[in-house]
Amino acid sequence: MAQVLWKAEPEAHDYPAALSYLSLLAASDQVNRILADLQSAEIVQIKAKDVIRASGLTLLPAKNFHVARDLRKIQKGKVLSPVLLVRGIGDRHLPLTIADGYHRICAVYWNSEDDFVNAKMVSWY
Repeated sequence: MAQVLWKAEPEAHDYPAALSYLSLLAASDQVNRILADLQSAEIVQIKAKDVIRASGLTLLPAKNFHVARDLRKIQKGKVLSPVLLVRGIGDRHLPLTIADGYHRICAVYWNSEDDFVNAKMVSWY
């Protein structure tokens, strides 16, 4: 098992990717606020297994093209871009939203489910 290394900040292209996805889930004014909040949010560390569980998403297989590419990066000691998350709403049974970084999270999980994912996380409201 290799150590997962993280960049200090997400890459610039991660925010437009998050915008593209979040625009399918919410109105543009809310999405624009979330993106602004994500850009100013602090990095937090969350275990990969907890991110997968809270999102309710199925873990992608290690052989998935993008997951395998990120696993190779981990094994070669290359840094990953922190992921972008929008906190779920527990009392409404709404899961955590992975705005950007699903493949990276899955790769970290396959490296070790107890590894930490570096993330910026904000709330819908």
